[in-house]
Amino acid sequence: MGWTLLALLALQLAFALRVATLAWSDAPSTAFQRSEAWRLWRAGELARWRHEGVAAPALGAQLPRAVIAAEDAGFADHFGVEWDAVRQAWSRLQRQRQSRSDSGPVRPARLAGGSTITQQLAKNLLLSGERTLARKGQELLITWMLEALLDKRRILTVYLNSVEWGDGVFGAEAAARHYLRKPAARLTAAEAARLAVLLPAPKRYGRRPDSAWVQARAQTILARMPAVRVP
Repeated sequence: MGWTLLALLALQLAFALRVATLAWSDAPSTAFQRSEAWRLWRAGELARWRHEGVAAPALGAQLPRAVIAAEDAGFADHFGVEWDAVRQAWSRLQRQRQSRSDSGPVRPARLAGGSTITQQLAKNLLLSGERTLARKGQELLITWMLEALLDKRRILTVYLNSVEWGDGVFGAEAAARHYLRKPAARLTAAEAARLAVLLPAPKRYGRRPDSAWVQARAQTILARMPAVRVP
């Protein structure tokens, strides 16, 4: 028991040190990026890889605002977690479990939904893509580490520089150049909204970035943008 506790504490310390390095690293290599690079390499498609980290001023004013409007409107005000969204996700999980228990033994239900920008960054940086309760618990601890060790502007910068924006496309600068043939700093509000739409399912939406659904969703985000607070 003692060795297990020491191992868990050592793991948390390693995570905290990794988070601390983000104070100066604009283009961190995340666990998710490494897994995607490995997938592309095995498929002989690594040439499609695009990732470019830039400092906060080079992200421009429009894209950070659009991403907050699309992904996490309360980003500037919470400490990493939106508890109302977590409670809703937990309720969905309980309903899934009840439904599956009634129909016989199947694979365990997964906890999904309710993720803030900070939680998404925690998951991408250091964790697997599983959605088990244990992994969500570790995600929560890393989320609090991010909020405690970095300010909101830094968290947003690291997120925008590391998040997936399409198959093999990572980071806002690479996404702006890939989809719109211009740097992120020069995006208009409407263009930033179009990119923000892709984030929930970038591999799927990135295949048709000019679809009617993307355009309609972008208009909704565009309308929300003036109301959000950007740190």
